[in-house]
Amino acid sequence: MNPDDKTAFKALLAIGAVGLAVGLVVYFAILAGICWMISNALERVPREHRKMEPGQVWLLMIPCFNIVWNFFVFQRVPDSFASYFASVGRTDAGDSGKQLGLWFAITRAVVVVPIVNYIAGPAALVLLILCLVKFQDLKGRIQEPL
Repeated sequence: MNPDDKTAFKALLAIGAVGLAVGLVVYFAILAGICWMISNALERVPREHRKMEPGQVWLLMIPCFNIVWNFFVFQRVPDSFASYFASVGRTDAGDSGKQLGLWFAITRAVVVVPIVNYIAGPAALVLLILCLVKFQDLKGRIQEPL
């Protein structure tokens, strides 16, 4: 290998490392935004109706663990909203996004399967957006304590 080839290889390696670092920063920034939105919505639910604490949502930031933790977060947050709305006698919240959350967690888990991920990835993204919109809608329906 001549010196020019080594220099070109090092340059490509440096560009790849910078690209990976930028990609990871963007990924974790988006994930932090998602965690903040869910945590913020859960904070609006009165403490006695929460099925998990808002701080526990941030465990989604842990790589690989978040695949399993999605099943907990996207089931307990809707359960928290449902508990609150049932306590005030409101039935207009439906299942509070529990089915959406379950389907999101399933599709997110299936994303790691090769070939299937081409379908599961976009489906998981759409379901995540629907869940976040649902949680924000439910958050807006909760009356602020005086």
